[in-house]
Amino acid sequence: MENAVKRIGVLTSGGDAPGMNACIRAVVRSALGRGIECVGIRRGWSGLINGDIMPMDSASVSRIINRGGTMLYTARSDEFRTEAGQQRAVNTCKLLGLDGVVAIGGDGTFRGAQELSKRGIAVVGIPGTIDEDIVCTDYTIGFDTAANTAVECIDRLRDTMQSHERCSVVEVMGRHAGYLALYVAMAVGATAVLVPEVPYDFEHQVVEKIRRARLGGKTNFMIVVAEGAASGIAVGDEIRRELGLDPRVTILGHIQRGGSPTAHDRVMATRMGVEAVRVLAEGRSSRVICYRDGRIIDMDIDEGLRMQKTLDPEELAVMETMTGV
Repeated sequence: MENAVKRIGVLTSGGDAPGMNACIRAVVRSALGRGIECVGIRRGWSGLINGDIMPMDSASVSRIINRGGTMLYTARSDEFRTEAGQQRAVNTCKLLGLDGVVAIGGDGTFRGAQELSKRGIAVVGIPGTIDEDIVCTDYTIGFDTAANTAVECIDRLRDTMQSHERCSVVEVMGRHAGYLALYVAMAVGATAVLVPEVPYDFEHQVVEKIRRARLGGKTNFMIVVAEGAASGIAVGDEIRRELGLDPRVTILGHIQRGGSPTAHDRVMATRMGVEAVRVLAEGRSSRVICYRDGRIIDMDIDEGLRMQKTLDPEELAVMETMTGV
């Protein structure tokens, strides 16, 4: 079965995440170790449509395990959402003689892989997104690095907020998911956190938390806001208007995406990359690599995309208990 797979492609799509390079490296070297050629597809699904490729060997992925971003570049492709675009991608796979494709990215990347699989191309997805919003896996490549970057930034902000006895509002990434914001808020001991999964209630979620903290003797306050829950600037304006404080608003933005990946992200990316190649080498398709219950497994991509994920109620309860004191 393994001998049937002679050549595979690897691509990164959607938002970049630290650890993607480590994953590319693992895919390439794992494939070569099995006697399988590997082709790098640049600029995601758009590159597959247009044949934007580069040959990959062991040397081409040397010294990239510590680099953030993705050496294959990434892009979002409206054309790939169309049947014509998907067929062009299939034609490229046939032209290049690709027996399979490893796609590293988030939910949109997986849906693209799902469509390609329906057209007869063997595809395996690897979850790479700092939002950790892929339903079927407990961990996504890039989350740990992004969280640590945000924590380091907020710790620095907190030093000056304490010195000046001020309120700080920090907006972190998370348009549709609050996993990163909740995790970071717990790690920094935030006064309050706003996440998209919980309807925004300024009085309950912010005002009461700040008041309780002030009555408890605190004179500086840290509010963490996921970008999808509310605007950090708007929250700062409301605090100024309703509480008479003079908050400082910081939007971390894309700084969270960059930087050298943590050891955890490097190791997880490597393990997932190796597993993806194994799945393809065994002749399987339409799979997604997941981390569940402490194990790296693979799952049917249709099943994975049907699953629904919500914030951990236990973590929300912990945050509720710890805030405002």
